[in-house]
Amino acid sequence: MSDDSQSSGSSSGSDSGSDDGSSFNPGFGDGSESVSDSFTETSHTSWFERMKQAIVGVVAGLVMVAGSIGLLFWNEGRAVTTSRSLSEGAAAVVSAQPARVDPAHEGKLVHVAGDLKLAGPVADPEFGVSATVIKLVRKVEMYQWKEESRQEKRTNVGGSQETVTTYTYVREWSEKRNDSSRFKQPGGHGNPEMRYQSRANVAPSASLGAFQLTAETLGQVSGGERLPVDQARLQQLRQRLGNNVHLRDGTIYVGVDPDSPRIGDLRISFEQVTAEQLTVIARQAGSGFGRYQTKAGDQLLIVAKGVVPAAQLFSQAQAANSTLTWILRGVGAVLMFVGFGLFFRPLGVLGDVLPILGDVIRMGTGVIAFVLTLLLATTTIAIAWVYHRPLVGIAVLVVGVGGTIGMIMLAKKRRAARMAGAPVPARAAARPVGPVS
Repeated sequence: MSDDSQSSGSSSGSDSGSDDGSSFNPGFGDGSESVSDSFTETSHTSWFERMKQAIVGVVAGLVMVAGSIGLLFWNEGRAVTTSRSLSEGAAAVVSAQPARVDPAHEGKLVHVAGDLKLAGPVADPEFGVSATVIKLVRKVEMYQWKEESRQEKRTNVGGSQETVTTYTYVREWSEKRNDSSRFKQPGGHGNPEMRYQSRANVAPSASLGAFQLTAETLGQVSGGERLPVDQARLQQLRQRLGNNVHLRDGTIYVGVDPDSPRIGDLRISFEQVTAEQLTVIARQAGSGFGRYQTKAGDQLLIVAKGVVPAAQLFSQAQAANSTLTWILRGVGAVLMFVGFGLFFRPLGVLGDVLPILGDVIRMGTGVIAFVLTLLLATTTIAIAWVYHRPLVGIAVLVVGVGGTIGMIMLAKKRRAARMAGAPVPARAAARPVGPVS
């Protein structure tokens, strides 16, 4: 018999089967964050039902493989377009002085760096919090239920499978509301709607010397720091939110007792994005900025804190593009591997008539899926390079194919050499060569 287990942080249903059993262990109320309860369900799936699910999975697997090919091909095109756009921008950018708007630079990609002057404070009207900053970010968390599930599967002789699923309900602080109506055991684990949501308020305007900055440009600035709410605002907050409002270490707490949170309590904090100096790379549009359309295809708008040389910003953007390219390559390869795994899944289910045989088959199909993923993913990337960068792509493809052929030929030569140098069997060596009288 074979066993395996899986865990998940979301709701999931039980497998199809002929029998089903469950048990429930109640919790202890809404006070302590460490309190949790669990719900266990046992289901049985016949071999025929598993085979039917596996065959359906073949179609899903083929769709995933096709989708991964599309993702890998698109990603290479995106990477090339972005890289070319950044190179084009680095060659076209001109330096402009912030003190004066030069009409000769109209429509060109300019690099402007200087002191930032904000027009006025940014306010969060719902909470009455304001500050003279570029961006005021409100973070709202609710104390709520979260469902986690863990599966243990046991394959029986004959191919049927028993699944024991344990649903555990824990309390956590989270910005996103967990939809308790989708829980396996929604009773006693209801999460209320969030009264407030996280949001960012951006300064409507600011100036960089003689240039005017819009909210779109200012919204590109990142990297904030915590903005504590002072005790002086407590009474004002209670007028807006009710008497169950407390301040704890500069954070607003909406609930009866911050030390003993209950489901539905809120925790609200603020973050401010500030800068005394700013650097902008964008298209000069009158006395303001816009996105610069490159011939390669991308639009450029780069904003950074401080005074940063244009070459450094373009270099950082190229590095970020390279990182994103490798991340998406990894995502595409994993998607392809899973797709091949689903495609070969019926073989493992077929072998599960004898559980040990099914495990061996799955191990073999796993190796095959890995090899196919390696070959198809690299081939897709190479073809994409040939399409988007013909000279470089063809060179890489020739080197890759040549290297593969060379390794195959070298392996054949070594095998032939080993066979030629093999010792003569003892029985054959003792046999007389001449005529026997």
